Amino acid sequence: MIEISGLLGLVLLVLVIWAIVSTVQSSASTGAKVVWIVVLVLLPLLGFILWLIFGPRSGR
Repeated sequence: MIEISGLLGLVLLVLVIWAIVSTVQSSASTGAKVVWIVVLVLLPLLGFILWLIFGPRSGR
């Protein structure tokens, strides 16, 4: 069971890092970027789900 939770934690870490990088590259305002990064760091799972639904889109 420990191996599974460790693997899920690693997957969540990768997803949160991807969300942070995508947020930094987005065309959102600096304030919005800071808020999203703080939410992602403080509440990783809930923050990632909220980011998927409401977060800024990529600047590409």
